[in-house]
Amino acid sequence: MHEQLHPRGWAKPKGYAHGIAARGKMILTGGLVGWDADQNFQTDDFAGQVRQALENVVAVLDAGGARPEHLVRLTWYVTDKHEYLSALPQIGAAYRETIGRHFPAMALVQVVALVEDRAKVEIEATAIIPD
Repeated sequence: MHEQLHPRGWAKPKGYAHGIAARGKMILTGGLVGWDADQNFQTDDFAGQVRQALENVVAVLDAGGARPEHLVRLTWYVTDKHEYLSALPQIGAAYRETIGRHFPAMALVQVVALVEDRAKVEIEATAIIPD
């Protein structure tokens, strides 16, 4: 399927890959926040918004014929890295329940704000369905 790229001598990453090699049909999402299908936030809890954003990623992947194991990259934008770090156990549980134990290349960036005022996280995804 996809090949994780792990340079010799580097420490093993926890919960992500340093890089992924893949070929096939690409699915690219926009930035997805933690609101429901009607664009309503059901929670202001950080981990709750992460769970919903990941569910939204999976829904868009499904619309394109992809599954979570096809993910090759996730870019997370958070409004507060300390809130992210303090919610890591709950975020990890939400990730495993939504995505599984598949860990693509990931980046996380703290931003001043997101366009949606109540949003605490926005996630962009890239998936590749193998040939």
